[in-house]
Amino acid sequence: MSKYYVESGSVRLVIQAADARRAALWSVHRVMEQVLPLVEEVPDEMDQEPVGGMVLGDAITLNEQGFGRLADTQYDTMDVVAEWSQLMLVLDKIEGLARGVC
Repeated sequence: MSKYYVESGSVRLVIQAADARRAALWSVHRVMEQVLPLVEEVPDEMDQEPVGGMVLGDAITLNEQGFGRLADTQYDTMDVVAEWSQLMLVLDKIEGLARGVC
């Protein structure tokens, strides 16, 4: 797994992920957990600042070299949030099926 330095708005996280898109998705997940606590355990990662109060900007930039550098990869925040939302819906459905609710 690679280490990605993720920046967006007030968010500055170091995330280990298989690729940049997954690092962006996990960053959105961390920010959304402030509003919608979804999991009790967080995978191994190194935060550069406390989680509370993080706000995403219009774009999520990722770099494998460090913070404050030109982005290796950049995603539109709303595209990543939409993908994250779809993933959460699927996971909720799978969990419901596992419990026999759906």
